[in-house]
Amino acid sequence: MSDYPVNMKAHPEVQGFFDDASNTITYLVTDPATKACAIIDSVMELDYAAGQISTNSADLLIDAIQTNGLSLEWIIETHVHADHLSAAPYLQDKLGGKIGVGARIIEVQETFGKIFNEGTEFERDGSQFDALFEEGDTYAVGNLEGFVIATPGHTPACMVHVIGDAAFAGDTLFMPDGGSARADFPGGDAGELFDSIQKVLSLPDDMRLFICHDYGPGGRAIAWETTIGEQRAQNIHVGGGKTREEFIAFRTKRDAELAMPKLIIPSLQVNMRAGEIPRDETGNAVLKVPLNALKD
Repeated sequence: MSDYPVNMKAHPEVQGFFDDASNTITYLVTDPATKACAIIDSVMELDYAAGQISTNSADLLIDAIQTNGLSLEWIIETHVHADHLSAAPYLQDKLGGKIGVGARIIEVQETFGKIFNEGTEFERDGSQFDALFEEGDTYAVGNLEGFVIATPGHTPACMVHVIGDAAFAGDTLFMPDGGSARADFPGGDAGELFDSIQKVLSLPDDMRLFICHDYGPGGRAIAWETTIGEQRAQNIHVGGGKTREEFIAFRTKRDAELAMPKLIIPSLQVNMRAGEIPRDETGNAVLKVPLNALKD
C-alpha cells in the first residue's frame, strides 16, 4: 500500500491494559481534542473450570473512560480471538459505541457454525456486529481519522486498524522478538499471512505499532509498543528481507508444534457472536465442546 485514505499525522493518546490470564493488551484510543475514544480488543475473564465469567478488565476500561470524561464511539475487534472472550456487549451496554469487525467474519461464522453444530438461529451474516469493515474503509474517532487494512492469514477476518499515527496489529504481528501469529486455525494460511504482513510493513517507518499479545520471550518485561521500522528490520519471522517461501516453511513447521489455546473452544463460540454468550432453548448460558474438530 502506498496511498493511504486518511491523514496519519494526528497523534491519538493510547493506553494499554494488560490481561495476565490471556496475555492480551486492550487499547483505549482517545482523541485529545474531543475526548472521543475507541476500545480495541477488549477482554471478558473466564474461569473455565468453574464455568464463571467476570468483568474486571472491562470495568477498568469503564472506570478510565468515565473518570476522564470520555465518550466511547467504537468497540473494535481486530479479529475473532481464540484465546479470550470479548467484553464488547458489556461495554456497549454500559457506555454505548458501535461494535466493528472485518467483513470476512461471515466466513468465520460459516466455518465455526458447522464445527459447533449451531442451529439456524445463529445468523451467519455478521449481523451481530454494528459495522463490517472492508479493506480501506474509513471511520472517525472524534476528529481522528481511522482506516483498516485487511490482514488475513491468522484468521480470514483479521484487520489492522490505523488511527492517526498509531496502528493496531491484532495478532498479525507480535513484538519484533515475538514474531508473528500462527496460521493453522481453520481458515488460516501462512502464505496469506506473509502477504498481509508485507502490507502492514509498507506503512511509514515511524508509525507506532501496538500489538495484541505479548509473552515476554526470554524473560523480558511485557511490552506492546514498537514501530513499523523496527518490525521491518528486526522481526524474527519476517524482518531483514526474509522471503515468502522461508516464512511459509518456518510457520508451517512451528504451527505443527503448538498446542491449541486453552480457551479456544469458549472463545470462538462467544466471539463469533460479537461477544454474546450462546444460550440453550431455556435461555441458560451454555458452551459446547466439539471433539476432534479444530485440528487434525
